[in-house]
Amino acid sequence: MTAFCRAAPILALALTLAAAPALAASGPPAGFVLTDNAELAFTSPDGATRLEQYMKDGGDWDVKWQVWARHGEQMTELKPEQGYGAGFRFTEDSQWLVRMQKTGSGEQDLFLYHVENGAFVSAAKTSLSDLAWDYFHSRSDTRNMKLDYHISANLMKGTEDAYRWLGVDWPNNRYLLISLSGEMDKHPKNVAVKGLADWKCRYDLKTGKFDVPAMFAKGNAEALTWEIKR
Repeated sequence: MTAFCRAAPILALALTLAAAPALAASGPPAGFVLTDNAELAFTSPDGATRLEQYMKDGGDWDVKWQVWARHGEQMTELKPEQGYGAGFRFTEDSQWLVRMQKTGSGEQDLFLYHVENGAFVSAAKTSLSDLAWDYFHSRSDTRNMKLDYHISANLMKGTEDAYRWLGVDWPNNRYLLISLSGEMDKHPKNVAVKGLADWKCRYDLKTGKFDVPAMFAKGNAEALTWEIKR
């Protein structure tokens, strides 16, 4: 985190404006239409923020989607623009938001947002899924696994109640559980599909670090040897 010292009023105002998220009263640009799909509309637990998804069809499979967070009369775009609609999950305190973004057939990324100055902004310079995969490839037991397609990062259900359904007693609004999957091009002839299936890790919203709780060790070992024989 960046520490700020006490500054002159003009400098302090400049820093505040620079840190504030870009707001727009008009919302998405011309050509983007609000979807009427109720499954693509989300509201924060405190009811203060509503997520709206807009689509623009340029023809010839040129489809673009934008997500805008409406907070009172203000609207903030949740970047990046994508080619598909997305799913979302909030933490119970409405301060964190995860975007579950389809990127292709069987493939998905995750993006993390946090409330700053009353609006959701990106919480990291890269996607949450990239951070999770970087952690996966940094470990001695997983660093040599190469995946080629159907690469997907999934957010496990339970952000709203700190994953109580797993029988854990973790602090509220602290952790995100992420599941990683993917498949390989090269495998034995007697194997139809081989790859990674549902390898789990935990992301700490307070420290920005990953770990693997002991409860997932056995399942993760099995996930590394997943295959379907012919």
